[in-house]
Amino acid sequence: MNPLISAESLRSATERPVVIDVTWNLMGPPGRDAYDAGHIAGAHFVDLDTELAGPPGDGGRHPLPSATVVEGALRRAGVGTETPVVVYDAANSMAAARAWWIFRYFGVRDVRVLDGGFAAWRAAGGEVSTTVPADEAGDFVASEGQVPSLDAAGAAALAETGVLLDARAPERFAGEVEPMDKVAGHIPGAVNAPTTGNVTGDGHFLAADELRKRFAGLGVDGSGEVGVYCGSGVTAAHEALALEIAGIEAPVYVGSWSEWITDPSRPIATGRT
Repeated sequence: MNPLISAESLRSATERPVVIDVTWNLMGPPGRDAYDAGHIAGAHFVDLDTELAGPPGDGGRHPLPSATVVEGALRRAGVGTETPVVVYDAANSMAAARAWWIFRYFGVRDVRVLDGGFAAWRAAGGEVSTTVPADEAGDFVASEGQVPSLDAAGAAALAETGVLLDARAPERFAGEVEPMDKVAGHIPGAVNAPTTGNVTGDGHFLAADELRKRFAGLGVDGSGEVGVYCGSGVTAAHEALALEIAGIEAPVYVGSWSEWITDPSRPIATGRT
């Protein structure tokens, strides 16, 4: 199943899926403010920091949320076992990709990302509203582990035996700057693949063949194992989504760099190669 859906396809769908707004900005303001100012009519809001992640700590800045929290968020939006879900955000699908990955991890079978996000919806003439829909009573039951993931040991091993992609900006990968975490650098053996290279200037994902070409240039051609990480497991999900579009499954190291550095015995590399 194509993990993306266009604004035109969503508008013309005869049976409307549950639409979930996960607008989020790492540096603020809160995504809820943007949602309240206008969202896809009928869309429910799910908060990345509190419902798509657990409390920050030894597991990183955005560790896995509990199954109970995810289940509650999806039930509130009216999601059941077979309910199709579409997720979107206001930018280039970084937060939406996190929702896509988390929902699949906990067992949602049909979840797609609105390609181009809210901007694409508005450009297509989609209805925008400030009305917050009432909570519903879905019966979704969350069960974790429905897609593969990596822990720190698995990420370290994959960097040696396969390709471990680091989705952060080159300067963060190199350890030249680190605006979010206490230690700079990257996991030894990782390959830098900034997520900005997955999308066009207007936030649409590159075509599948273009993504396959991009990842092949980074050593990912489908013949070996590949995994992804970033700072806290958000942009890593975007990388995993781009790989999925290209036809390559890649587990996410959810704790990512922010968890890696909590253990001082783990090695750290710097430099752009």
